[in-house]
Amino acid sequence: MHHVRAVRFGAETSFVGGVLTVASDEAAAAAFTHPALAGVRLSWASPGESVRIVKVLDAVEPRTKGLGGGGVFPGFVGPACPQGRGETHVLRGSAVVAAGYLPRAQEGLVDLSGPAAPLSPLAATHNLVVEFTPAAGAAWEDVDDALRRGLLRLAALVAGAALGVTPDDVEPVPAATPLRSRGGLPRVAAVTNLQTQGNFKDVFVYGRSFAAALPTLLEPGDFDDGAVVSGQFGHPGLKNPTYLHQNHPVVEALRARHGRDVTLAGVVVCPEPVEMARKELVSAHAARLCAAMGIDAAVVTKEGAGNADADMALKMDALEDAGITAVGLFAEMAGPDGTGPPVVVPPERATAMISTGNYDECLRLPAVERALGGDRFDLLGVDATAALDVPTAVVYGSLNPLGWGRLTCRQSEQENVA
Repeated sequence: MHHVRAVRFGAETSFVGGVLTVASDEAAAAAFTHPALAGVRLSWASPGESVRIVKVLDAVEPRTKGLGGGGVFPGFVGPACPQGRGETHVLRGSAVVAAGYLPRAQEGLVDLSGPAAPLSPLAATHNLVVEFTPAAGAAWEDVDDALRRGLLRLAALVAGAALGVTPDDVEPVPAATPLRSRGGLPRVAAVTNLQTQGNFKDVFVYGRSFAAALPTLLEPGDFDDGAVVSGQFGHPGLKNPTYLHQNHPVVEALRARHGRDVTLAGVVVCPEPVEMARKELVSAHAARLCAAMGIDAAVVTKEGAGNADADMALKMDALEDAGITAVGLFAEMAGPDGTGPPVVVPPERATAMISTGNYDECLRLPAVERALGGDRFDLLGVDATAALDVPTAVVYGSLNPLGWGRLTCRQSEQENVA
């Protein structure tokens, strides 16, 4: 683990004394080679600056493998074969961020200062922001693919500057415990739903769209090495960027308790199909897989808004029917005053539900000095630097259903008195 304390552009990409220097033109030329992009522009945005990033798409933590450890981002940068082994060098405190227009992308923002800053994971990182210009006549699907591959290559390239540098910390990462080594502690898994609703709302596992898959067991280390890559750009407050898959909050929490009061049994990834019959099929197979793994309890997460609530509810009920305790993380959509029905589709039998905040709660954001990602905040039709009145839903990662974040909901004192 290498801690990034300051960033800058320079003649060559390097990491010395906690300072990350990136050779802007050289790095962009090496990472973004696809003909669907006419060009890219790199900028730094750091915590505390009066900067707003709009049209935020994906974010990636710079990581690379040590000698003998294979490749990161398997299927995109490294070979599409099982990862999660060997050394992974991490530039903690930094992120590579794509920002700009893509179809179906719902506009989100990150403020590096002000009241919205604590609500986004990217407000606490030094962000290498990639703005892009599509090539004339390029299909948007090709632009999307080019941007994704370039962003991952850039993240690996930047992290390569830390190879040979003594790390600040070394964190051993335990593997999941197989069923044959059950022991006496409860076996707990993360069940992670991935939004899979077509182009621009898809997630990739080992380089392939996960839309047509059935629930699959992954090692937690697969996430560390970038086996799960985001390609979905809807509901920015409820989005799980690649950065948070790399730092899966539920996995991190279970790792911290592994061998003490729980046993980390692995991660089951599931698609979020649109059709009800497929939702039911996926939920049944997830419960079957967890039962075969000897799982005692599962923490279930989602991606997206109301449609994803149905995936959560069906899966939690299926797990409970299989004798597995299910705990679900839900963002609420309860109206600006929080009095509306909070969940679009609640479970019928499972009852352990944790709120990650109210999607509709209003925020007032002050004007900023500089904006990246675009000149306009199109959701309101105003300058990107202007003061904004927006719902929490537009702040990137603010209601993160993977478990990152500082928001929840509770009963008011007035309701308690009543």
